[in-house]
Amino acid sequence: MNLQAPTVEYGLLSPMLIVFGVAIAGVLVEAFLPRTSRYGAQLVLSLGGLAAAVAAVVVLARDMHGTVGQSAVMGAVVIDTPALFLQATILVVGVLGILLIAERQIGAQADGMPAGRGLDAFTPQASAIPGAVAEQLATKVGIIQTEVFPLTMFAIGGMLLFPAADDLLTMFIALEVLSLPLYLLCGLARRHRLLSQEAALKYFLLGAFSSAFFLFGAAMLYGYAGTLDLRGIADVVASGSGKTSLALIGTGLLLVGLLFKIGAVPFHSWIPDVYQGAPTPITAFMAAATKIAAFGATLRIFYVALPELRDDWRPVLWAVAILTMVIGTVTAVTQTDVKRMLAYSAVAHTGFILTGVIAGNESGLSSTLFYLFAYGFSTVGAFAVVSLVRNTADGDEDTAMARWAGLGRRYPVVGVVFSLYLLAFAGIPLTSGFVSKFAVFKAAGEGGAIPLVIVGVVASAVAAYFYVRVIVLMFFTDPPEDAPEVVVPSVLSTAVVTITAAVTFALGALPQPILDLANNANQFLR
Repeated sequence: MNLQAPTVEYGLLSPMLIVFGVAIAGVLVEAFLPRTSRYGAQLVLSLGGLAAAVAAVVVLARDMHGTVGQSAVMGAVVIDTPALFLQATILVVGVLGILLIAERQIGAQADGMPAGRGLDAFTPQASAIPGAVAEQLATKVGIIQTEVFPLTMFAIGGMLLFPAADDLLTMFIALEVLSLPLYLLCGLARRHRLLSQEAALKYFLLGAFSSAFFLFGAAMLYGYAGTLDLRGIADVVASGSGKTSLALIGTGLLLVGLLFKIGAVPFHSWIPDVYQGAPTPITAFMAAATKIAAFGATLRIFYVALPELRDDWRPVLWAVAILTMVIGTVTAVTQTDVKRMLAYSAVAHTGFILTGVIAGNESGLSSTLFYLFAYGFSTVGAFAVVSLVRNTADGDEDTAMARWAGLGRRYPVVGVVFSLYLLAFAGIPLTSGFVSKFAVFKAAGEGGAIPLVIVGVVASAVAAYFYVRVIVLMFFTDPPEDAPEVVVPSVLSTAVVTITAAVTFALGALPQPILDLANNANQFLR
């Protein structure tokens, strides 16, 4: 048996290689640099690596002008226009996430520490039992958790590979690479340690189950087609030479793993608990970037590998989308915690995005890409604002909705910016959310899914109630006696809020440049 070394097109893989290289360098920084030097080194390394990766994506997109795409690593990875659009979006969201993770100046005195020390979102001693002496000593000496930077970079690397994978085995590896760091990061909250660890454990256990379903689905499709290559599976489906029942079982199992990652009903139960328990910067990053990567992989499977089975998978996705929009919207109305309300809002938005996937046409692909781009910025910005609202007694985040009464009157800028994100989620004109929803609903209508569009419009109208309710609470309700304060963050969080608010408004007022990019990225390499 003659084995040949695989051919690796390093240029095509350069964005992913840069990110993984930076992640490995971050591990070495943790191993060899003094603790006092790690924070600055990790921040510069992470932001520099992400900037270099963005530049690499731009160069690849420029060189790809006029072509559909290219395969790499003997067909395991494909670099086409949708993959590059999604990778650029993930990298930009990753930059915003790193800026939030790097925030170390939140709040005034707490735990007896000077302002700006020990008030970040991450525990200083993750391996210690919550409340143990080791954790208290780490807090007292002002230890800063910097392992979060390489973990985040590994997650971003997996997210870049997930929507670009061209065979199911590579896609599974990417799924695990992006998931494992997130399981760890969710358990590192500085306060409410037990709640954070519970969130991490729940995410890990349910994520392991979903990954197993994905792997079983890949095995079934391999048994059906004799290959794990997406285009090879599509050829077998088109020829009708395989056993269709095996293909449908494999598709259903794959769908379980993907629906878990995007947070669709009935695989959404982890989202509110994990979003609430995880450190808020991780929640912001995960809520945006994971959804972008997972929807990219979903689009590739259904648009590249299984387009000929659309008559079989579309009814299932119809039911999932309707349940996701309805349950996400109705449950969000009853929430009394801001983070849980945003979590169920994310579930509802998953249903809206699925309408673009169900369209099954080029308009559906481009509108889904635009929606993911716009939603990513609004989500990061909304959670960034949540992280700034703090209890005056202990400096903890104050997410009880009733305690946000009068917040907009006391802090007008914060109230207006958070209202902008809420209006975008509601789909109000002159925000990115309106253009996003209009695009996916229009594509779904062109694809023959008019009833689904009607459900989406009704769900959007109901969702507007609980978004506007928060705005009314902030501006037209008297604050409680011990009302929380909005602390002044460093330039890092300020930059995140400023950029995301500007993009949210700009995409509503002048969306055409990003729409053009999405329209130019509406064809997979098949």
